[in-house]
Amino acid sequence: MKIAFITLGCKLNFAETATYERGFREAGLEVVPWREKADIYLINTCTVTETSNKKSRGEIRKVHRINPDARIIVAGCYAQMRPDEVRAIEGVSRVFLASEKHLVVPETLSSISSGSFVIPSKAKESIFGAYSTSERTRAFLKVQDGCDNFCRYCTVPYARGRSRSVKICEAVKAAEAIAAEGVKEVVITGVNTGDFGRNTRESFLDLLKALNEVEGIERWRISSIEPNLITEEIIDWIASGTKFQPHFHIPLQQGTDVILAAMGRKYSTEFFAERIAYIRSKMEGPGKPKVFFGIDVMAGLPGETEELFAQELDFLEELRPAFIHVFPYSKRPGTPAATMPGQVPEQVKAERVARLETLCERLHSEFVESNRGIKEKVLFESKEKDGSMSGYTGNYIRITRPYDESLVGRLTEVTI
Repeated sequence: MKIAFITLGCKLNFAETATYERGFREAGLEVVPWREKADIYLINTCTVTETSNKKSRGEIRKVHRINPDARIIVAGCYAQMRPDEVRAIEGVSRVFLASEKHLVVPETLSSISSGSFVIPSKAKESIFGAYSTSERTRAFLKVQDGCDNFCRYCTVPYARGRSRSVKICEAVKAAEAIAAEGVKEVVITGVNTGDFGRNTRESFLDLLKALNEVEGIERWRISSIEPNLITEEIIDWIASGTKFQPHFHIPLQQGTDVILAAMGRKYSTEFFAERIAYIRSKMEGPGKPKVFFGIDVMAGLPGETEELFAQELDFLEELRPAFIHVFPYSKRPGTPAATMPGQVPEQVKAERVARLETLCERLHSEFVESNRGIKEKVLFESKEKDGSMSGYTGNYIRITRPYDESLVGRLTEVTI
């Protein structure tokens, strides 16, 4: 029995697909590339934009053409948000909702022996713990899912449910399994990662401290954390000499208080800037690497005038992040932002995306230059197509050098 996987969207989806894959392999199924004729296809979908929905539908139809007799299983956020729409696509055998992710492997295996899927009953919302180890050097560990913020532009609470977490002991067990595979770096992932422990009465800081003690893992990163959830206590501990790297992904979304308040964000630009400054004050210094800040910015949110956009550009100049993850605002049906006045034309959004990307290129170049001459450790990865190899410093600067097999998966000191 052959099974193939297609994953769209975020790192959480990739971690979940990897966990499904391990389950099917352990059960004796042969995992093949999706272009081959498989008996089962699992499509893990995304719904962050309408384009994501369209792409998800396209992937389902594509594998049905490859093998019209195959079972097609659909999971992920698009499946959660529009299950009836997905079920109506020719070839779909089963749609798994967010609360049913833990059933994907056992129910599919049961259907192989019985010839059909069981009629699903209402499942209690739970968290599906997952991790991916698709790379030899880096893994993604999912510790949290869902969100309770209900920002006015966002469908995540509807697509992934309310905030919930694995227990610290479960996260540590998964990290130990990752370490056993020889992986040296782990990225902690979640929808609202810093909200860890809401349902388990454990704290995010206690999670970090426990993971820091896992033997074999030499570097940890936090994939994304809200500015109001990365507390001074957490920053002080990370800066005290831990395996956590000077690399933070902190969503801003828009750089003016007017739009932040309109979208239901839980901080001001002043607070955001103060939190960045605090991290720098604790982690930077003579001879030390600069902290890498990746910041999410959404172009063209409702009410974003040219004047407010100009204010945002000024704010970003002051912040000096190392990278700006730029997204055009996509109107999501059912969200308050979709019907707000002041909708920005698509052409204007595209122009603002281009201006933000130009700013990003310059700020990233300036960040790299500011680290020149500093000694840092690089975790080199596998061979590139051109015969070189590359890896990232602790503060996420990509370093390229001639391929040397002995350096793969090893921390190597370099001068930037």
